Amino acid sequence: MRNSYLVKWLFNQHPGAQALTKMGYINRGLVLLFTYIFVYQIWVLLHIVWWIQFNPHSSSFMQDRLEIIQQKRPDAELKYKWVNYEKISIHLKRAVIASEDAKFLEHQGFDWEGIQKAYAKNIKKGKIVAGGSTISQQLAKNLFLSTQRTPWRKAQEAVITLMLEKILSKRRILEIYLNVIEWGNGVFGAEAAARHYYKTSASKLSAGQSAKLAAMIPNPRFYDKHQYTRYLNRRTATIQARMYMVAVPK
Repeated sequence: MRNSYLVKWLFNQHPGAQALTKMGYINRGLVLLFTYIFVYQIWVLLHIVWWIQFNPHSSSFMQDRLEIIQQKRPDAELKYKWVNYEKISIHLKRAVIASEDAKFLEHQGFDWEGIQKAYAKNIKKGKIVAGGSTISQQLAKNLFLSTQRTPWRKAQEAVITLMLEKILSKRRILEIYLNVIEWGNGVFGAEAAARHYYKTSASKLSAGQSAKLAAMIPNPRFYDKHQYTRYLNRRTATIQARMYMVAVPK
C-alpha cells in the first residue's frame, strides 16, 4: 500500500491531487535522482560481490576504448586475455606497486599523504601533473566510470573504492587491476601487454621488462608508439631500483 501511494504521489495521481507547482516538480525530480543513485550503488555492489569468485570479462574503460577504435576499424577487437594471479610475474606485481601505489598493503583505499603531495605539486605547476590515486581508486575508475573529470565521478570513485576495499582482498584487487588496465592502444591486461611488447607470457616477464611496463601505465597509448624516450628509460630505472623493497599480496 505504501509503495502504491508513493507511485501515485510521484505521478501526481493520488486522491486530492492538484496541479503541480514548481516545487512539486523539484521534489519529484529529487526523489527520482536519489532512487537512481541508490539503485546504481546496489548494481555496483552486486558486481563487486560477484567478482569475489568470478572474473570480470570487461570494464567500462575497455568498452569506451573499443567504441573509439571501432569508429576507424569496425571489425577491431581488443587485445585482452585474463591470467590468474599466480601466473603473473612477481616482478610485475612489485614493479606496479612500486610505481603506482607504494602503500598499497597499508592503506584502506586512499593514500592521504600521496594526495596532499600531488595537490601541492599541481598547485606549483599550475596544472594537473600528478594524481595521487591508489591502485584501488584506479581500479574503481577503470571498472565502472567514464574518463570525464566531474565532481560526480570523483564522488562515485570514492564510494566504489571503499566497496572494493571492504569486499575484496588486496590480492584480488591487484589481480583484477593487473588484468584490466590499459597498456597500449587496444592492449589491456598483463598477459596481452607481455605478448604485445615482449612476445612472452605474463608469468615470464623479467625485472627489467616489468619495470618498463609499470613505467608506461600513466600514458600507455603514447608509450605504445614511443617506447624509447629518455623519460621512460629514467622512470624504468627508478622503478627497477625500488621494486625489490616492495611487498606484494600473498
